Amino acid sequence: MRIGADIGGTFTDVVLVDDRTGNLKMGKVLTTPEQPDDAVIDGVGEVVAGAPAEIQHVVHGTTLFTNALIERKGALTALITTKGFRDAIEIGREHRYDMYDLRLRRPEPIAQRRHRYEIAERTLSDGSVRQAPDEAEVRALARALQGLGIEAVAVCLMNSYLNPVHERLVGQVLQDELPGLPVTLSSDIAPEIREFERTSTALCNVYVKTIAQHYLGRLEARTKDVLHEQARLFVMQSNGGLLTAEQAIEAPIRLVESGPAAGALAAAHYGQTLGFSDVLSFDMGGTTAKACLIVDGEPLLAPEFEVDRQYQFKKGSGLPVKVPVIEMIEIGTGGGSIAEIDALGRLKVGPKSAGSVPGPICYGKGGEQPTVTDADLMLGYLNPDFFLGGDMTLDLTTAHEVIVDQVGKPLGLDDLDAAFGIHQLANEAMASAARIHAIERGRDISEFPMFAFGGAGPVHAYGVARILKLPKIIYPFGAGVMSAIGFLTAPLAFDFVRSHPVRLKTADWPNVNDLIAEMENEGRARLAAAIGDAEITFRRTADMRYRKQGFDISVPIPEGKLGPERLPSIMAAFERVYARLYGHTIPDTPIDVMSWRLVASGPKPDFKLPEGGSGDRDAQKGRRLIHLPDEGLIDVPVYDRYRLGTGDQLDGPVIVEERESTVVINGSGRICVDDHRNLIVDLELPS
Repeated sequence: MRIGADIGGTFTDVVLVDDRTGNLKMGKVLTTPEQPDDAVIDGVGEVVAGAPAEIQHVVHGTTLFTNALIERKGALTALITTKGFRDAIEIGREHRYDMYDLRLRRPEPIAQRRHRYEIAERTLSDGSVRQAPDEAEVRALARALQGLGIEAVAVCLMNSYLNPVHERLVGQVLQDELPGLPVTLSSDIAPEIREFERTSTALCNVYVKTIAQHYLGRLEARTKDVLHEQARLFVMQSNGGLLTAEQAIEAPIRLVESGPAAGALAAAHYGQTLGFSDVLSFDMGGTTAKACLIVDGEPLLAPEFEVDRQYQFKKGSGLPVKVPVIEMIEIGTGGGSIAEIDALGRLKVGPKSAGSVPGPICYGKGGEQPTVTDADLMLGYLNPDFFLGGDMTLDLTTAHEVIVDQVGKPLGLDDLDAAFGIHQLANEAMASAARIHAIERGRDISEFPMFAFGGAGPVHAYGVARILKLPKIIYPFGAGVMSAIGFLTAPLAFDFVRSHPVRLKTADWPNVNDLIAEMENEGRARLAAAIGDAEITFRRTADMRYRKQGFDISVPIPEGKLGPERLPSIMAAFERVYARLYGHTIPDTPIDVMSWRLVASGPKPDFKLPEGGSGDRDAQKGRRLIHLPDEGLIDVPVYDRYRLGTGDQLDGPVIVEERESTVVINGSGRICVDDHRNLIVDLELPS
């Protein structure tokens, strides 16, 4: 038996699965922002039901570290770098992400200028040493840092990705002089080319290391108290693999997108099980909405990520982090997103959120501004007496009054038009983001079924899918806690990278094979402590580009020894990926490889989808008025999700309620319940 726990901006979701039977038990509690582990422990207590001894481990994901970076709530951090490169982290790539914005903003560097220090040393671009650091100079600097109250140190020296010996010397001196001080070496966290990104990654990692140590250490101890001493805590990485709590404390930057990654893994697992290799994952919670493409049964991966973006959709406006991450687009549109009239008199939804405190107005916890959830309640999509299965009663009257007062009257709209404007604006924003995400990756999603989940996802998925003209929607059983379920489908995994720039046709293949073997051996060593002799698999990729191009693309590399005889297949793979992204290739142009990557994975858990059963003749629990586009209020049937069985069929418009979420089909569509209790909706699209 295993537990998955996902902390969201509004709710914390906890799921218990029995791997022998596939049975699920789900819990949803309000997030506790001041001490997030309180909600996790409350949720675990809710689902354990007196059988803690049978639970083997807890898998967890959190946005705690991302929030700390955005809100600048980490440690007072110093940077030690090569003499002459103190300001490289601030200069960045000298790129204006918006050429015409005269007030262009960038995030402040993690280490302020007065806390950036230089030492005399130099490793050349081929890895050879020109000048070794003076150990006495480094020791004197370490003692000076102690006097300044520095709480964490990142070390990033020139070309250390090729030869890390100088960084390791500095790290050892810091450990000797300042025992217990968190230190991150760039050659450990991101051993690859590009100085700015490598420095930024090391700084971000060490900045939140103390937070990770306190939070994960406390959560693991509390988990053992609630369950038993042998229960283990695992943490989801941004790339969809798991780490032990101890490993996560050393590299918390790998967790920046852990929660959203789990949802994408769930979409991929369900898609493969149901026979859909290509799926659009759509996750809408209380604070944000995420869209992710699942292609050939796997989420797309990117080799880097940006945190603390000053502009949501503008690459280059955030802090670069060189860790693999499941590619998705995330926008500030969730159930708690606030609707307001802007300075130009236009309706605006998000990115500001009411969160869990005070939450939407209808929660009755002090919210004063209308949110998407308030609008959905007013439109009849939510049952005020069955929110969280009836554990929470929603205040329809106050939500109605505030929407009319703050949105309807200023825009000259009646109450339902004002509420539907909020609902539809949220749908349009999410559809636009998903469309942009697909286009940027060279994909046509017109044939992709949508996998809809999250607390608010099933309420809005139908409207978003119709805008995108998708053919089908899959609403999984337990959609409201699907990210927590996604944790339970993930294997333990580590990713490795070695920058070794070569021209493909003249590569030193013995050296390349040695690099790959080194990464494989490190992967085996790291996984062995957690999975013993279980089978380990490896997936290889390379960052490749045409000669003189500035950026790379990720290309799959074949297994086995590499050599000249593998060149045709590697070049063909590069051209396939390049043509898919850009629509053409460039004949007779040399190809370069910049970095070699490898993912080492343990076996995937045998996660079984819930089994269906026969339905109940009394599955319809009533009827209620809901708003339909262009039709107004229409009386539609409301069904109990738990009483629907395999083979049951419904026709839209219809409402299907379960404890953690509500499926809203506010238009035409044919709905079928499959063998795993999923609702499969075939859309009748407008011509």
